[in-house]
Amino acid sequence: MAERPIWLIGCGNMAGAMLSGWLAAGEAAERFRIIDPAKPELPECVMRHDGPPADGFGEAIVQLGFKPHMLADIAPSLRDHVGPDTIVTSILAGVELATLRNAFPDAGPIVRIMPNTPVALGKGAIGLIAEDRADSRAKIVANLAARLGTAEWIADEALFDVVTALSGSGPAFLFRFIDALAQGGETLGLDAGVARRLAIATVEGAAALAASSDEDPGTLADRVASPGGSTRKGLDVLDSNDALATLLADTLDAATRRNREMAEEARG
Repeated sequence: MAERPIWLIGCGNMAGAMLSGWLAAGEAAERFRIIDPAKPELPECVMRHDGPPADGFGEAIVQLGFKPHMLADIAPSLRDHVGPDTIVTSILAGVELATLRNAFPDAGPIVRIMPNTPVALGKGAIGLIAEDRADSRAKIVANLAARLGTAEWIADEALFDVVTALSGSGPAFLFRFIDALAQGGETLGLDAGVARRLAIATVEGAAALAASSDEDPGTLADRVASPGGSTRKGLDVLDSNDALATLLADTLDAATRRNREMAEEARG
């Protein structure tokens, strides 16, 4: 059961990152089969197919990894090939379990997965929700997700859009922060390349320290900042009127609202 073939229906940036992460973690390339009309470049020994197998997917894992609005167009071509032994997983942002079940009424367990692109390095942050997380087949999906980084079950599907905003979109927000940190250094006179390399190394090191520490990140920030020192002066700017916290709350709220809009579109 643990060696079920994995069909990736769509292999764009996110699904491609997951594929890279699984291969790096030791999954056999022969286990993966790709259906993607865009014909992305694939790692050696990963099989490309024009469509589903004539005799059905059987005891496979079928991962949906295309644009959410395409579900209504793509699901009919897959539906008759998906049976009760097939595990269906979805990385479609905003598309709810009920919508997926309606698209694949005869499928086995359905599990939503929300990864982020660092899964390619085994450093992903992954949210999971299933119709029945106690189902042993859902646990197969959870074990696969754990090979890509930190995987967390989410109890309430209403919060899955928040997970999508926080961890799914989070790398993009952090990349913007790194870019802004580097630009700040450049504005104050540093060479652009030096500023960029120092900004990346700073964020990488700080994240590793936060991950290894028993203290929360807020406490770690205060430990760096001596009273009256330069770090405290900088934190005063970020903390003034909760500027940074408000900015990030607004950022996550905008992304969450868009995920909910996509859920409405998928239901329609």
